[in-house]
Amino acid sequence: MARVRVARTNFSAGEVSSRLLGRTDLRAFENGAALLRNVIIHPTGGVSRRPGLRFIDVAKGPGRLVAAEFKSGEVYLLVFSHFAVDVYRDDVRIAGAATPWTLAQLAQLNWVQTTDSLLVVHPDVPPQEITRRDATNWIIAEWSFSEKGGRKLIPHRKIAPEQTTLNPSGTSGNIAILASDEVFAPDHVGIRLRLNNREVAVTEVVSATEIRADVKQSLTSTQPTEDWTEEAFSAVRGWPAAVCFHQDRLVIGGSRDLPNRLWLSRTARLFDFDMGDGLDDEAMEFAILSDRVSAIRAVFSGRHLQVFTSGAEWMVSGEPLTPSNIQLHRQTRIGSIAARTVPPKDVDGATVFVARSGKQIREFLFTDTEQAYQANDLALLSDHLIEEPVDMDLDQVERLLHVVMADGTMATLTVYRNEQVSAWTLQETAGAFRSVAAVGKETFVLVERVGGIFIEAFDSRLSVDAGILASASTAQATWGGLNHLDGLEVKIVADGAVHPDVVVSLGSIMLSAEACEISAGLAFTHVIEPLPAVMPGTDGGGLGRRVRPVALTFRFLETAALYIDTGRGIVDHPFPRRGTSPLGTQAASFTGDQCLRAYGWRGDLSRSVWRIAQSEPLPFTLLSVTTEMSAN
Repeated sequence: MARVRVARTNFSAGEVSSRLLGRTDLRAFENGAALLRNVIIHPTGGVSRRPGLRFIDVAKGPGRLVAAEFKSGEVYLLVFSHFAVDVYRDDVRIAGAATPWTLAQLAQLNWVQTTDSLLVVHPDVPPQEITRRDATNWIIAEWSFSEKGGRKLIPHRKIAPEQTTLNPSGTSGNIAILASDEVFAPDHVGIRLRLNNREVAVTEVVSATEIRADVKQSLTSTQPTEDWTEEAFSAVRGWPAAVCFHQDRLVIGGSRDLPNRLWLSRTARLFDFDMGDGLDDEAMEFAILSDRVSAIRAVFSGRHLQVFTSGAEWMVSGEPLTPSNIQLHRQTRIGSIAARTVPPKDVDGATVFVARSGKQIREFLFTDTEQAYQANDLALLSDHLIEEPVDMDLDQVERLLHVVMADGTMATLTVYRNEQVSAWTLQETAGAFRSVAAVGKETFVLVERVGGIFIEAFDSRLSVDAGILASASTAQATWGGLNHLDGLEVKIVADGAVHPDVVVSLGSIMLSAEACEISAGLAFTHVIEPLPAVMPGTDGGGLGRRVRPVALTFRFLETAALYIDTGRGIVDHPFPRRGTSPLGTQAASFTGDQCLRAYGWRGDLSRSVWRIAQSEPLPFTLLSVTTEMSAN
């Protein structure tokens, strides 16, 4: 009877799909896991129970989180909801304002930040500028495009049929203009038209073929002309769908009626889109034409100006970009998600975006060997975790990419390209994740729970969700501050000891003994289940052979509790230096190796040899595990 030892030194491949159970030849099979829930994978390979969630506030309702950081270095959390935005700093709501976006429209918001302003666009709402006057004074107003010589420097385009003509009744003053086709709508009032490159402002819509307008620049003729344009963005034609900054220009991508067009402002003049004579610093406009649908979903400033459309990914090159040297090249044919806007994120020099299928997270990365971009699937081995992403942000401190799914789960990617670490785990909570935003050194989430919609933040001091941290100068048994969890059962750690679960009543809890410090909140369970054991030196990893795990040696770091199944169900395995207090189990952190017995012959090698599942609110970090097995 052979006896072998199999060492698993890391989990740097993350949770992998069950479809890979037959691919024992892959490197991911050695470093992956069958199940990793509510844990974080370190780039060094260890895996820890994820931080808990600190309760911040009850939100007004469903919405979306956006991070804002201004030139002063101050960071804010913006919580958008139905026709409103609330501003938080240091866990406190400091301001609020009315907005023009409904709850249904929040999914299509796109934004970019400059100095003390946030430029926000939506294809059905005029673009808005959110400006911070001071910490408690925030102003929201429509974009104000530059004007010069009676001319509004906003993008223009002829959207009506090319053969349509306009015939002005005069060259100055208030005039009538007749159209050869039905092109006017009531919402044309206030819009600027240009006839032979001279501008007028519509004051009245008489009919679908007739308007009245004030002449802003004297017209050249009263003859019918096909040379006319209208504002590219309006209530008639729709508003910008995407926005970013690139090479000191404001870049606008797409609208409802012009979904495949791109506009770049004049250099250093963000609201000046006058193309003038095509000088190097003047504005630019062009269309993205291809054999596939090319509605612009996002624009991103990276190594080049990157354009993400519903059918492909494009690179706009030119150093610098000027009207004479600008070039547009299609790079990949993946397409971006169309049902909502999930802004791309820069991760290690690659632009990560959600694919049109809603089943893939791709990285748009320039390769020097091919001098082109590629779009590799980051979740190829863990595609079962990706299902309809609705929001995404990068925690740059911990190097974690959080992706919120429509089903309320949140997939987390630990990614270090230089170390070849790309590991997915899944986060779950007593409720549903709805939005995520990394603000400075903290990551906030919007969570739908029984008690409402909560704003919460990951906090390494907690090991519960929707939790509170409280302290008092003198020991006490009654603690408040839990109104948001009224009627729910919470887990408690008081003065370092785990207390029996208690139901919150009128926002308070009563301990069986007094304490000076507590943390309390909703339980969550972390689960670690390895991939099936592979017998080294055998074809197919030993398929068809019966094995018996004899011993399991775990190496832990600062771990206070271990609940593990080695063949006889989940049991609590006590560590050394673990005692009791008047409140309950007193858990001291343990660092070192623990050897456990394993039981039972296994004829099905597709099953895991051991399984860890812990809801106790105590720290846990597993560095490696060695499995000793006998095989017949």
